[in-house]
Amino acid sequence: MHTHASVREKAAASGGEPSGAPVVDLAGVRYSFGSGTGLVDLSLSVPGGSITVLVGPNGAGKTTALRIVTGALTPHEGTARVFGLEPSGAEGEQVRRRCGVVAAKPALYDRLTGRDNLRYAAELFGLGRDAPVEEAAARFGIDRSLDLRVGGYSTGMKTRLALARAVLHDPDLLLLDEPTSGLDPESSHAVLGLVREMAAGGATVVMSTHLLLEAEGLADQVVMMEHGTAVLAGTTEALMRRYWPRPVVRFGAEGTAGLDMLSTMDGVFAYSPNGHSAEVELDDLARVPVLVAALAAAGVRLTFVTPHERSLEELYLRVRLASAEGAR
Repeated sequence: MHTHASVREKAAASGGEPSGAPVVDLAGVRYSFGSGTGLVDLSLSVPGGSITVLVGPNGAGKTTALRIVTGALTPHEGTARVFGLEPSGAEGEQVRRRCGVVAAKPALYDRLTGRDNLRYAAELFGLGRDAPVEEAAARFGIDRSLDLRVGGYSTGMKTRLALARAVLHDPDLLLLDEPTSGLDPESSHAVLGLVREMAAGGATVVMSTHLLLEAEGLADQVVMMEHGTAVLAGTTEALMRRYWPRPVVRFGAEGTAGLDMLSTMDGVFAYSPNGHSAEVELDDLARVPVLVAALAAAGVRLTFVTPHERSLEELYLRVRLASAEGAR
């Protein structure tokens, strides 16, 4: 166990942000690049100790939003507050000392060893000689490569070194831009485990990803971004209920025609046949035994009956389709 005081402990000692206030609070943020608009009226609230995942296509504004949070960019309109402070103003240094950041293309010193990269970061964080360099490196499986020059690291090793650097000072807020890009499955698993571990310890995490499966199993809050703004935000469960308020069950049978009788049965709101199976939207899952009995009595040979749990990918595609249709 290392002995340096974490930024979280220092913040607690100095009062920190107001109790119950969001760690990140963006309101009506607009940011324009010379070639186009990065963010348009983006509002985002991130509760403390939570994991928020930004998802969306390339160009949706995910990276720009993270750079607004760190203070690297100043909003052209709207307000940005992190820990109750303005990250791009005079209070920006206070904000950044409490953040751990991993960019999509992390800037590392290729001519230095991994150890020297971490030691240099430790000095910037004011950690001194007791900085947990070995511990941070071991969390991402690069402790045996610390004495090699970073210029010889693979893309995955560089990402892991950047992650180790980001957590050296035990930050209150961890900002990750596509953190598993280029990583092998084992390293990706370690990264996501770290995210959960830090959130369980009281840290707040905001990450962007294009891997919806990662977000689904990780996020307390999912924010879907499109054209520089948040088109949807909430817990995965709440968003699913919003778009699919009724349960869905899939029925399979040896013959397709027999399943068609489901379309006229009580409690069935929607019936969608698909080859030797059908998807049925019901008012209540309690209807399933009655439907199965009726099909069996009619001679339908069922092969499976399974509740269908909607995925975040289905939700994402549905939201994008609705957005595209609305733009026509």
